[in-house]
Amino acid sequence: MKPRYIRVALPVPMRQLFDYSIKEEQPMPVVGARVKVPFGNRQLVGFVVACDVTPEVAAAKLKSVREVLDTNPLWPASLWELLLWAGRYYHHPLGEVLSHAAPALLRKGQPPRYETTTRYQLTALGREQVLSELKRAPQQQRFMAALQRGPMHQAGVKEADIPAATVKTLIEKGWVETEQLRLHEASWQCDQANDALRLNEEQATAVAAMRGPLERGEPKVWLLDGVTGSGKTEVYLQAMETVLFRGQQVMVLVPEIGLTPQTVARFQRRFDVPIVSLHSGLTDSERLQSWLQARDGGAAIIIGTRSAIFTPCKQLGLMILDEEHDSSFKQQDGFRYNARDLAVKRAHQEGFGVILGSATPSLESLANARAGRYQRLELNQRAGEAQLAKHAVIDLKQQRIHQGLSDQLLATMAKHLEAGNQVLLFLNRRGYASALLCHECGWVSECHRCQANMTLHQQAHLLQCHHCGGQRRIPHQCGACGSTQIISQGLGTEQLEEALAKHFPEYKSLRIDRDSTRKKGQLEKALQAAANGEYSLLIGTQMLAKGHHFPHVTLVSLLDVDGALYSSDFRAPERLAQLYLQVAGRAGREHKAGTVVLQTHHPEHPLIQELVNNGYRDFAVAALEERQQALLPPFAAMALLRAEAVSQQAAEAVLQAMANYLNHHPDVTVIGPMPAPLAKRAGRYRLQLLLHAEQRAPLHAWLQQLLPTLEKLPETRHARWSLDIDPQDFA
Repeated sequence: MKPRYIRVALPVPMRQLFDYSIKEEQPMPVVGARVKVPFGNRQLVGFVVACDVTPEVAAAKLKSVREVLDTNPLWPASLWELLLWAGRYYHHPLGEVLSHAAPALLRKGQPPRYETTTRYQLTALGREQVLSELKRAPQQQRFMAALQRGPMHQAGVKEADIPAATVKTLIEKGWVETEQLRLHEASWQCDQANDALRLNEEQATAVAAMRGPLERGEPKVWLLDGVTGSGKTEVYLQAMETVLFRGQQVMVLVPEIGLTPQTVARFQRRFDVPIVSLHSGLTDSERLQSWLQARDGGAAIIIGTRSAIFTPCKQLGLMILDEEHDSSFKQQDGFRYNARDLAVKRAHQEGFGVILGSATPSLESLANARAGRYQRLELNQRAGEAQLAKHAVIDLKQQRIHQGLSDQLLATMAKHLEAGNQVLLFLNRRGYASALLCHECGWVSECHRCQANMTLHQQAHLLQCHHCGGQRRIPHQCGACGSTQIISQGLGTEQLEEALAKHFPEYKSLRIDRDSTRKKGQLEKALQAAANGEYSLLIGTQMLAKGHHFPHVTLVSLLDVDGALYSSDFRAPERLAQLYLQVAGRAGREHKAGTVVLQTHHPEHPLIQELVNNGYRDFAVAALEERQQALLPPFAAMALLRAEAVSQQAAEAVLQAMANYLNHHPDVTVIGPMPAPLAKRAGRYRLQLLLHAEQRAPLHAWLQQLLPTLEKLPETRHARWSLDIDPQDFA
């Protein structure tokens, strides 16, 4: 029998592909299937990229495939093409791209099979129950209400955070019954939507603009530019109707896990169809089951974070990216892709529509709308009776400050609290204080492994570095002079919580940050408690700024944003503007009037004046003009080479060697090597090399030509390096 060979992409940081032989007794795998192969002294799961190839090395040196794991491709042809394109565009090793796109259990070689699941539904006795009589058992009431809308699978019950004890009690009462079934047996049909809201004129115009192309299956992109509280979600829901009624699937991408439960709940209330979620908070098994449901069409709605963009769908008719401006859609390590850009590329390849929604659209999306590549739909008025919030600036130079709170802000807070409303304070710095300081000699609690201070966490009684995660005990005396006069410097959310307890002891406060919501389910419970009005004072970091609905919040204050006003990053003004408007959007969401207060030492700064007086859209117009004049993205292309090593010389040497090659293209400008903004992290020195070009094509062609040479430079043996295409973060 003629020898047979295949070409395989392996999950290793090498751009080359590897040839293997197929034994006589083994079936020839198809392109896109997984195989288990020997690699050095390891066994790896790789992906077949070509069959019946002519080996690039002597056949005698080739190893044999250990096992063919799939009889069919893991991804459909259109998604396979997207993955190949993504590997080329981001210049990343194909094996790592494919491995990133596959669920963890499939990466480990397990078969893509369904598990048995439990389905819960009401019995005849359960349907007779009056929910109002369950007021003393709110969890039972909530579960019964959910089941009245239709049966729920085990994953849905877990997603809704229904306690196991509640489920057991209702089964014992005879109100709920269970059924065991395999997930892939589930089928769905959507012929009605529940509780659709009446659209205002702007919303109706937006939905009408989408309906025709969605019905025809056109690959069109809409930029839904709506002020906070303008009812973008209702537009999403009514656009989804068109797709779901035709039996097609909808994928919704959100920037963070924290937004997933509320999105699932909102969609469950509207549509009686199977909904699955895909995010890092799921177990590997749960994630694989959701992936299979999406692939085989058992799920009607797929909700996930950025990596869900690679999920195969049987018949995808619409993709929605909520908060499309959010930097969380850009992967910042490993395979550094942008889910927003890949969504648009996938839509054109598979022929479906994409809605990019935001109150503060990215400048890239606005530029695409201006160029006619996207259709921009504007929502300028808040939905229902909600009015746009009033904006005010407090000049801290004229105020006494009590742990970050000015006299004027405290007085304003008191008025809103006395009226029975909620107050939200935004401070993007967790912990108690940003550093410890010696009052006598000026010693500062620096991280030994990073060029950064260690943050004081009073409740945990430790100092922690928020860059490398290093921890140590709080010292009792100065590390330099031995003095016991150690004081905290800077304000964190812990200290702010302590200050509020002192100023407003009669009101309950709730702190929502990464420290207070580490355990599974804590964030969802905290957000629900905030929305229910159980706490009068809400304190939070960026976790509170994104898409959450707090109907009782009438006052929002941003306490400390001055650091972003003078950043060296050209994207800093855009990010501050987006953050300001997103946080401001939490105020006055329903019939209550909202107020936004910004504390600053620089009230005269042009950016603050622009945002407070004219809003985000005027800022965006001016910012786009500045970017165009300065030849910055989106009017230019960039790539960032990063290097890190235990010695600064090694990191600099590898980038300098690369610069010597890259510096010879007339259309590509090389800037650096230069230290990264955080020049040392986790004991490693970090440097950067920036590549700039007016057009993408010459930059990508130049990288494609030189990367094989750059990888083999002897200097790369002494430093880790990476390439980031279209970088969003220069830290």
